[in-house]
Amino acid sequence: MLPVSSGAHTQPGSIDDVLHEVVETLAPLDRTPCSPGERQAAEWLAERMRDIDGVQVTLEDEPTWGTFPPTSTALGALGALAALLVLRGRRAAGGLLAAVAFAGILDEAHNGPRLVRRLLRRRRQTVNVVACLQAGADEAAGAASSPAPATLVVLAHHDAPQTGLLFDQTAQRRLYERAPQVLERFKTPLPQWWFGLSGPLLTVAAALTGRRRAALGALASGVAGTALVADVWRSETVPGANDNLSGVAALVGLAHELRERPAPGLRVMLVSCGAEETLQDGIRAFVARHGDELSPERTWFVNLDTIGSPHLVMLDAEGPVRMEYYAGRWLSDLLSEHAARLGITLHEGYRARASTDSVIPSRAGYATATLVSMTDWRSPANYHLPSDIPENLDYGSVREATLLVAELARDLAETPRGRDGVAVAS
Repeated sequence: MLPVSSGAHTQPGSIDDVLHEVVETLAPLDRTPCSPGERQAAEWLAERMRDIDGVQVTLEDEPTWGTFPPTSTALGALGALAALLVLRGRRAAGGLLAAVAFAGILDEAHNGPRLVRRLLRRRRQTVNVVACLQAGADEAAGAASSPAPATLVVLAHHDAPQTGLLFDQTAQRRLYERAPQVLERFKTPLPQWWFGLSGPLLTVAAALTGRRRAALGALASGVAGTALVADVWRSETVPGANDNLSGVAALVGLAHELRERPAPGLRVMLVSCGAEETLQDGIRAFVARHGDELSPERTWFVNLDTIGSPHLVMLDAEGPVRMEYYAGRWLSDLLSEHAARLGITLHEGYRARASTDSVIPSRAGYATATLVSMTDWRSPANYHLPSDIPENLDYGSVREATLLVAELARDLAETPRGRDGVAVAS
């Protein structure tokens, strides 16, 4: 049996044993979304959680339409074709195709209804791991009889991403080495999806104005963007130790921590989603399935995504296209207070240009906080790279995130809060 905590805090060595076990067991699996390896990881994680006293675990099969590169590549090619039509004088047809490509790419990037993907792609299956932890038999019975028990949902995802030239960090690292003060001024990365949207948008402008230069620019950006996404499509899936076995390991560590030092009266759902790398199919299905039982007034979400870089970061917002601030800012403020009390350095004020599972519960009105991490050069360590292996993981950051969320759970149990974060009668 793995060692667990026996004092006021889990000793670093014992919780690190848990974190190492999870990451090193799952990293060798090919966890491409919807793959046999993704399911194998989910099944192992479910059994590992069941070994912890008092944790109830279910596996939930959910629909998905596969990874995003095939659809995005097709839409990019459609946009390039639209630019060619405009260059050949077929402005109406080119403008119409460009508008369709623009709408499709926007739908993919910004977590829309995914009309193109559902229309063109084969429906497949992913699996979510849902572990429910109660503080004890009395609390479990009380929660079962309540229509809206106070619930903390902690998210991670067990699938892994593909690599590609798009994710190379060489230029950013060199910029940091030569002029670190430049990167220090920015807390929001460049919006990569804007590049994909620029081609169809320029084509529409060219179709309306007849300007050939705009159409040439649209063709150039369309071909380049399509080539980059196609490169991701053809590339291998990486081990994903940081993205996101770091978060999965934290879920298991959190289960051990809360069994040793409980959060009485609070239901904690530890949810490892599948198909996050498809752009959030797993969490979309979880919220759709459990929305009726999770009251926004008494349910809070914390997402742990890529927390194995040297510096822990709390995001304020995310948005591949349009920036969206998370609902319930008070929850992030509360995490910040606990980090300060525990002596954990938590970098704040950052915004992400990649989408995470957080955006789905936040849009549904749930208070949502997101913990990620970064290197000195303001990127997640080994993000979508073959070097994302267990040996390159900063387990100290994963441990700190685990202990921080455990403290948050105990606080929410001791002082129940409403939708606006104000303390309410339990």
